[in-house]
Amino acid sequence: MRIVVCGAGKLGYSIAQMLADEQYDVVVVENDPKRRDTVQNNLDVLCIEADCCSPSTFENDDIRGADLLIAATDNDQVNMVTCMLAKKTGTVHTVARIRNVDYAVNASNLLNIDMKIDLILNPERITAVEIDRILMTPSALNVEDFADGRVRMFEAKIAPDSSMIGIPLKHLEIPRDILVAMVFRHHAMIIPNGDTVLEANDNVYFVGRRDVIEVFENSFVNVYEKIEKVLIIGAGRTGRFLAPLLEQKGLNVKIIEKDKERCQFMSSILERGTVLCGDGTDMDLLTEEGAGEADVVVCITEDDKLNLLLALLAKHVGAKKTIVRVARNEYIELMEKVGVDVVLSTRMLSAGEVLRFVRRGGLVSVSFLEGALAEAMEIIVGNHSEVDGRALKDIKFPPECLLCAIVRNGDAYIPNGQTVLQANDRVIFIVKKENASKAVAMFNSRR
Repeated sequence: MRIVVCGAGKLGYSIAQMLADEQYDVVVVENDPKRRDTVQNNLDVLCIEADCCSPSTFENDDIRGADLLIAATDNDQVNMVTCMLAKKTGTVHTVARIRNVDYAVNASNLLNIDMKIDLILNPERITAVEIDRILMTPSALNVEDFADGRVRMFEAKIAPDSSMIGIPLKHLEIPRDILVAMVFRHHAMIIPNGDTVLEANDNVYFVGRRDVIEVFENSFVNVYEKIEKVLIIGAGRTGRFLAPLLEQKGLNVKIIEKDKERCQFMSSILERGTVLCGDGTDMDLLTEEGAGEADVVVCITEDDKLNLLLALLAKHVGAKKTIVRVARNEYIELMEKVGVDVVLSTRMLSAGEVLRFVRRGGLVSVSFLEGALAEAMEIIVGNHSEVDGRALKDIKFPPECLLCAIVRNGDAYIPNGQTVLQANDRVIFIVKKENASKAVAMFNSRR
């Protein structure tokens, strides 16, 4: 498959890197010589210096008629024109990064039908939805729903005083419909077995039927108090999506933003929330406005370093939980080490959407875990695929791959070695990133 990525900014570079790692034939189009050199020096891709929305660019045989074009420049209009030109010159599918809130919310038919853009990528909206899901599951560091909400995966950190520590998993008293699917310890991935023993500060991923998981998470030893008060620092695009979402869930939302125009806009779209025009790094302001009493402080300015500082200040004045949005993936590990509870990479979340679209076939969804060291996937078993009609004990999955749950005829359950996979089953599995492509191929139809 030949994939063209237009724009080698932060998002475009990340997508190109991810696709190159997946062994796709990637062509990057960038008109900035410095960005082009960065791509050429670091990625195994073809990089062409050109204006991606110029008709002459699509006369190039390496660009014209590609299987997929991803327009990821910083300009929405350029991305839309690029996708239109691509479709006119034979590109099969197009993806456009659209950051404008009005386009994303009110013009989906225009983009999808009239402009024939197959996937709209709005990183800020994707991030807001992910934060909303995490806040609705207070005990979780991360939460993912699969199979139309029938299966849930949630990540929790094992507290030093947890009763789960030191007990082999085979002797651990947890509901039968819940599986300990993966453990991350010192940033190393562990696929557990019955003899695996949990340790303090392990990040553990539990997978099971959603109704069972919801009961289990409410009794989990590391559960935070029920979320009621949320303080959001930053009213950019992510904040504009997030605040109304939280208000609709009945949460008490307060926003701090320095820019007066952004404050006025947020005030116009919120019904009950409070918007304060001020500097989130002001300790006195944070204290006066109750950051210490907030159940969660969400730091979503456009500056990664500032978000880290704000989270640490919020923790200092007593905030129970902090969530930070970052653009640079390399900051995730640092922020987690210094005490930020949840770190979300806008680029990583967006890349997951692109990867799901690129792989497609039976792949329904894909989520990156622990800084993209692992992937959680939902995929439909294809007719006559390598796994169709075979028991799990007889299937040789790639290393560090675990099939966690199956949904068949609307019912979700945890499989065992005797379970036989059938065509059209929805399966959820976790796999180390470098083995993901091999795992996906096993489920794809062969006829």
